[in-house]
Amino acid sequence: MADFTAKDVQALRLATGAGMMDTKRALEETGGDPAKAKDLLREKGLAAAAKRTDRAQTEGAIGVYMHHQAGRPTIGVLVELASETDFVAKSEAFQEMANDLAMHVAASRPQWVKTEDVPPAVMEKEKELIAAAARNEGKPDQIIDKIVEGRLRSFLEDNVLMEQTFVRSEKFDGTVGEMVGQMAATMGENISVNRFSRLAVGEGLDAS
Repeated sequence: MADFTAKDVQALRLATGAGMMDTKRALEETGGDPAKAKDLLREKGLAAAAKRTDRAQTEGAIGVYMHHQAGRPTIGVLVELASETDFVAKSEAFQEMANDLAMHVAASRPQWVKTEDVPPAVMEKEKELIAAAARNEGKPDQIIDKIVEGRLRSFLEDNVLMEQTFVRSEKFDGTVGEMVGQMAATMGENISVNRFSRLAVGEGLDAS
């Protein structure tokens, strides 16, 4: 029989957001090793991801970041990170991620959350501009479509939050979407960014 205590179950539950029975079963299956049990819960979370897609995300937390310059806040960001349960939303890891995302938005200035949020008219205009630029560079017509595809991907990686590379690679080496997906797998429920708002002093104003 695996050697672990009720405190071990509670600690693993708090660390992962998984249910009581799931954490207990994971500890039993891994001989009471917390690290292996956490990995097992993540694997099960990934396997069950497709089953969770229809579950509503009515809980969550607001991530906050303020950038200070010359002794005053000059950039402020709010990010709504959504979850299914308040148990997950109240966890330290979830709230830390919400704040990390706000910091990322301050630094990377995305315009949209997901690729699907980009208006079709914007996508079409970008394709036209890319194709025209490629022709002006003397690129042959037969490779224009490939160039448009590649540069459009770069456009999305620059402007869509979930496609951007997370700014603190020492904390997570991958895209924001992958980071949120990893958290969802660890917690065992749907997690997503609903929206964000970024304000910067003087940004978008006519300086004339």
